[in-house]
Amino acid sequence: MRSIAKWLVLLVIAGLATACSAGGGATDGPVVVRLMTHDSFDVSAELIATFEAETGIQVEIFKAGDGGEMLNKAILAKDAPLADVLFGVDNTFLSRALDNDIFLPYQSPLLGDVSDALELDSQYRVSPVDFGDICLNYDVAWFEEEGVPPPDSLGDLVDPTYAGLTVIENAATSTPGLGFLLVTIEAFGEDGYLDYWQQLAANDVLVVDGWEQAYYSHFTAASDGDRPIVVSYATSPVAEVYFAEETPVTAPTAAVLTDGTCFRQIEFIGILKGTAVEEQARLLVDFLLDKAFQEDIPLKMFVFPANETAQLPEIFRMYGHAADAPAQMAPERIAANRETWIQDWTNIVLR
Repeated sequence: MRSIAKWLVLLVIAGLATACSAGGGATDGPVVVRLMTHDSFDVSAELIATFEAETGIQVEIFKAGDGGEMLNKAILAKDAPLADVLFGVDNTFLSRALDNDIFLPYQSPLLGDVSDALELDSQYRVSPVDFGDICLNYDVAWFEEEGVPPPDSLGDLVDPTYAGLTVIENAATSTPGLGFLLVTIEAFGEDGYLDYWQQLAANDVLVVDGWEQAYYSHFTAASDGDRPIVVSYATSPVAEVYFAEETPVTAPTAAVLTDGTCFRQIEFIGILKGTAVEEQARLLVDFLLDKAFQEDIPLKMFVFPANETAQLPEIFRMYGHAADAPAQMAPERIAANRETWIQDWTNIVLR
């Protein structure tokens, strides 16, 4: 009943949206809501088409680079925003977004279906939309063939047995890379994480700019590379099964989910200040938090939906796992230390 009532209200507002422009004058076409996203954003075209048909609102998707690049563009253009809604700012950059005051508060009624643990802004300037765990992945067949036990902890990576086996992403240019750096800070403390990285560098860890390069150019399970360990996501094994030409009996890759070895990444959505279509932007936020879109997320972006009523596809339930005890860090602490941590890491690992 609540859902029916909500959509009746939505349709009334949508009717007004198509009759009037944001400034109140007549318009010859539908109101356009521009959605700014990172490059990994994906959604089934029929879902967007249904939303547009039911509301009369046209959605224009603007991909603006990786998560950090997208946020930089939003901040630089905050006085003349490039879009109406921003999708995908994560908890590693959340405080930077909030400190720059780029969002309008909006408490969506759909937040009642979202876990409180994912809600990190008490002022509702952003709403959690999905989450995933950044963690080590390994090539199952490689370790079986070599007779080497797969890694089970961060400490394994600095053991000589694993010398030259790991590829990671640059913490200064990649969200997974930064997430993994934060894992090591939580695990070894601010007084010990640089010692760990010195050992990792001495054990011939390979650092590349981003996830795609690490996974598809160096990871043995997905390329002709020679690194059977990669920093990726706990749900990456799902993608390996889903996109396989022939469905394997077991996933060819596995994630290390030992307590404290993963970082819980949460992505958020928010309405950008300066939008001329705030009411329509709210409807788009509701749509992206609602069950239909949330159930589309797992096999489009291979992360978990934030809406707890969303059902996971069977392949996701079989092969996708979330860490029981991921490392987590307050966005304020990340914001206060991020640049220093990255600079110190760079001095140890890249110089």
